[in-house]
Amino acid sequence: MTNLCIFVSGNGTNCENLIRHFAESEEARVRLVVSNKPDAFALERARRLNVPTAVVSRTELNDSAKTLAMLREYDIDLIVLAGFLLLVPEYLVEAFPRRIVNLHPALLPAYGGKGMYGHHVHEAVKAAGERETGITVHYVDEHFDHGEIIAQHRVALTPQDSVEDIEEKIHHLEQTYLPSAVERAIRSL
Repeated sequence: MTNLCIFVSGNGTNCENLIRHFAESEEARVRLVVSNKPDAFALERARRLNVPTAVVSRTELNDSAKTLAMLREYDIDLIVLAGFLLLVPEYLVEAFPRRIVNLHPALLPAYGGKGMYGHHVHEAVKAAGERETGITVHYVDEHFDHGEIIAQHRVALTPQDSVEDIEEKIHHLEQTYLPSAVERAIRSL
């Protein structure tokens, strides 16, 4: 059984989707949800589904001894970043090589990097007049939105699509394809 930890910063719909997806799995289970924001609704979603939670500040995240001890306590094998807005510290990337996966709401390498998350990405895609966008699931390295791609899924856009329309299309892709991309990463462990 592969033990998963989900790192989040916000609402947590993708976190909840993963918890529910793996709840009856013989392959993996979400054992812990970690947030850098104590008011992230993702924590409430996890608690309602009986998944332990932890809040870690940026300072605590950068404390390798404390963070690694927490992950060892839950015997974590794979970390999934699902709307986690902090750069993963280098020590964590080294401790979990090819075992940290990120979900990004664009077709990387386009619209990636520091500050490119959520609505910022969708606004940039709209402003550029893109005819398609999508999601990227990739392994995490020391840089924002960089690392070997596990999966990309695309969706067509029209000039009439608003930023909210783009966000809705991306959310549908995330809900549909993130679990299978995580399964692919699990099988490669």
